[in-house]
Amino acid sequence: MTHSELTLYLLQSLNMALGSQMQGETSYTNSFDVKVENEGFYFIPRLPAGYIVDDKLYQKIFLIANASLYPRYTLLKQTSAYFVPLNTDDIHVQRALFFPWKIGISKRLIISDLEKFSTSQMGTNIPIMENLTIDYDKVTSIAIAGNSGSGKSYALTYFLTMLKPISDLILIDPKFDTPSRWAKFNDVKVIHPEMNRSKSDFVSEINEALSKSLNLINQRQAILYENPKHQFTHLTIVIDEVLAISEGINKAIKESFFSLLAQIALTGRTTKLHIFLVSQRLDYNSIPVSVREQLNVLIQIGNINSRTVQFLFPDLNPEGIVIPIGKGTGLIQVIDNDHPNQVLPLLCPTYYTTKGIL
Repeated sequence: MTHSELTLYLLQSLNMALGSQMQGETSYTNSFDVKVENEGFYFIPRLPAGYIVDDKLYQKIFLIANASLYPRYTLLKQTSAYFVPLNTDDIHVQRALFFPWKIGISKRLIISDLEKFSTSQMGTNIPIMENLTIDYDKVTSIAIAGNSGSGKSYALTYFLTMLKPISDLILIDPKFDTPSRWAKFNDVKVIHPEMNRSKSDFVSEINEALSKSLNLINQRQAILYENPKHQFTHLTIVIDEVLAISEGINKAIKESFFSLLAQIALTGRTTKLHIFLVSQRLDYNSIPVSVREQLNVLIQIGNINSRTVQFLFPDLNPEGIVIPIGKGTGLIQVIDNDHPNQVLPLLCPTYYTTKGIL
């Protein structure tokens, strides 16, 4: 469709859906207009108007347009009304509501040989979906949250395999489950519970590993002080089901765990130390708020509603976002200079792995 054809289509959709709600205010009465550009479309209200231009109107237009444009375009959900100024001297139409989009819909990667695929990638790029790749040099910390059976372990195994060629790994597996089996096949050291050992002792071992990582950060910062351009090897601390670590342990040990985690999250970015967290939920009982605020790759899979997204996406109302059905689907947000900060529908890659890991 041309821009003019798409404009007429959007106007018709909005006139039919909004006309009855805004007391007959339509484009036919010159109450608003639509302008289509490559990066999205503008809803241009003509003011004064008999309707309120606010967040409620913005979200209504989003719901109407997102359904109308699917699957040719995916509107990028905003947490609040996105106002932009227009280059005109006419005060009546000097502002617009902007609705950014991406062409098409999210599509899943299908990978026949994961090991070969991981070693074939250039640099530090990690493909997530078709047309969505993250550069690990620009990642601070990653989090995956989701209900039991949603595909968290499957997604984590993909990331572990992709990270192995580009990052050293410290793997912590409190359930002694999928990550431990992956580590065994890939000769990666893993910290896990052992027989005849208390949970406090297990978490103390984790704290010791985190303390060594914090010391490494300090050493690397001293090197950067002398040579700001020095390049370090990535080191990723991967913690599966972090909620299982922080619940039911001695208060002092838990506070030490939280403190070390927070210090690494806050100071590790420039020295290429990353934290990768996986949990059913990532509330204040699982991780400190300061750690959650440092996450710049956020993944929520499984059931998506206002309750499940409240910790990773506290300002997001997921209503209207079209999320495909199936395992390993949900939402993703990548916060860096290369991607818009909007939340996108996610389909985790499908791949085959060594028998016995999953």
